[in-house]
Amino acid sequence: MSQTEGARLFRETWIAGVHQHFPGEPKSGYVTPWADTPQWEREAAGSVYEQVRHFIEISDGRTSRLSREQKGRFIATCWTAQMFKHFDDPKPGYVADWPDLPAWQQETDADIFEAIEKALN
Repeated sequence: MSQTEGARLFRETWIAGVHQHFPGEPKSGYVTPWADTPQWEREAAGSVYEQVRHFIEISDGRTSRLSREQKGRFIATCWTAQMFKHFDDPKPGYVADWPDLPAWQQETDADIFEAIEKALN
């Protein structure tokens, strides 16, 4: 899977997770389709996909033994680094630490990791 395809997988899984886990009606920006996703966000999603792909590969696929929380934390940390890359002064919510993320976002992040794992098998 190319980085662009991985970025799309990331975004599509994010949107599905928001629809599944978000309480109430999500902001439109949370569920913007790929075609309308800003370039910086596409690049960030592709970079995180590559980080997860590489992590899975160098772990010989043993990431399947990580807990959902560990998988979600990895996604969240990688995403935070991308926010610092793309924004000089990102909004606090963009760079919140794992315990400060809402439960719906934690679940969605874990879903993303697991979708990438599945795609690589």
